[in-house]
Amino acid sequence: MKSKLITAIILLTAFALPPKNKIKVFIAGDSTAANKEVKAYPETGWGMPFAYFFDSTVTVDNRAKNGRSTRTFISEGLWQKLIDDVHEGDYVLIQFGHNDESKEKTDRYTTPDEYKANLARFITETRNKKATPVLMTPVSRRQFDSTGHVKETHKVYSVLAREVARQYNVPFFDLDEKSRELLQKFGPENSKLLFLQLEPGEHPNYPDGRNDNTHFNELGARKIAQLILGAIKELKLELAERIRPPLPVK
Repeated sequence: MKSKLITAIILLTAFALPPKNKIKVFIAGDSTAANKEVKAYPETGWGMPFAYFFDSTVTVDNRAKNGRSTRTFISEGLWQKLIDDVHEGDYVLIQFGHNDESKEKTDRYTTPDEYKANLARFITETRNKKATPVLMTPVSRRQFDSTGHVKETHKVYSVLAREVARQYNVPFFDLDEKSRELLQKFGPENSKLLFLQLEPGEHPNYPDGRNDNTHFNELGARKIAQLILGAIKELKLELAERIRPPLPVK
């Protein structure tokens, strides 16, 4: 009997799946994804809740930074520091556009051709490290027309990102479109619950209140993170196998 038990254990061990390699998921992006300081709370970048949806084999390294475009992410050395730390099997999620398209902000504005070239560089250099780039369009701003329909707020740069994704055959997620669908579902009034919308005196960090239709609060950041997790599953990336399943309801 004892020998049969030992044999069974040996067989089970032989056919057991090898342990998964530990990997990092890097986020390259702007303020909509970035980690926030305590003084900015309740402003929350989607990269913050995103980090808690994976098993112990995954570390999320959020390099997104407020106010950055693809141009300044490169010129300030942020991209070089990121790509130097990337290893085989890692992922790099790329989401820019808000600041690239801001012509009035000359310190960060990036022309359409430069934007496409910068995204191409991010993709190529990530692949050179035997890692997987995932390109996303910029997340939508909260804007509705007089009939209650959500507006497109990144008409030009979302199209450019899609063109680059097609040209380089890279995993791609239209976060702009999916976030607009989310905003439409919530509607003109309830969608405020997803953003940094505060009345005067409502929070000590914003004594004069806040009417921000670009940056998220905790709920909004989590909803956007869940959209991206859904995309990872739809794209059938190996990373999807490392998303933690929901805990059973007691």
